[in-house]
Amino acid sequence: MILVYFLILVLLQVNSNYAVDEYMFIGGKVSKSDVDLVEFPLNLEYMEAEFFLWGSLGHGLDKLAPELADAVVPEVNTLSRLTSIRYFMFEVVRNGAIKDTVAGFPRPLLNLSRESFATVMNDAFGHPLEPSFDPYANDINYLLASYVIPYVGLTGYVGANPKLHSPTAKRLVAGLLGVESGQDAVLRALLYERGKENVEPYGITVTEFTNRISELRNKLGRHGNKDEGLKVKTKVGAEGKIQGNILAGNKYSLSYDRTPEEILRIVYGSGKENKPGGFYPNGAEGRIARSYLGHGGE
Repeated sequence: MILVYFLILVLLQVNSNYAVDEYMFIGGKVSKSDVDLVEFPLNLEYMEAEFFLWGSLGHGLDKLAPELADAVVPEVNTLSRLTSIRYFMFEVVRNGAIKDTVAGFPRPLLNLSRESFATVMNDAFGHPLEPSFDPYANDINYLLASYVIPYVGLTGYVGANPKLHSPTAKRLVAGLLGVESGQDAVLRALLYERGKENVEPYGITVTEFTNRISELRNKLGRHGNKDEGLKVKTKVGAEGKIQGNILAGNKYSLSYDRTPEEILRIVYGSGKENKPGGFYPNGAEGRIARSYLGHGGE
């Protein structure tokens, strides 16, 4: 009954927010360069929506919102499931907001399988984990898998904002960034609370998992430090005084930025914007992403 009540509240909020977004964005003028930058994040929004949908309800956009999309996953516990339900609703709304502003594109082919996340974790630690990491096995694993996704989109919105020209695009991206930042903060806070717990059966702490994932994203992005786990060296922490790191930020405690090219290198898992793989077996969609395909990714 609690879960049903929660779903009703979320759906009411979604319907209300969707109407506001539609009113605010339809009819605004967006330059061609802005269209490319606004469309690109759809790749990540599709991925987040599918991941949180399958993790909470056991099905994807094809069933819930087929108009946005142009083996059932086992349920995790109540905390992660309710968080996941709320998050997929946010993703559905944000997809709609983007497509109300620009034409958008169909959902790309996604690989959100256990094997895909296991590969990410193996790469993060530099060797295969035994047994293979299963993102859907339990609460902690699901939260760690969730840590892999939203932050990349957050840095993309930060990177896109100063390059936009039209007020319509700037307003949209600012709104998207605000909610994406909130999602990332909630996930990091939930993980921070359990930072000293071991992820079984590996005997590795939650904090160490986040640090390794962030290090991997920095390595794949190939543009310096733009990612931080839940514990950092004191000199890197806020005001150079603390190691605890619920929110990631630079020396001025501002969010890091990433370009579309850096994001593609990360989500492909190849370190190359012209070599698809990882979560996007056939590559991402949109003019920016497609411009790199066929350019010799080997």
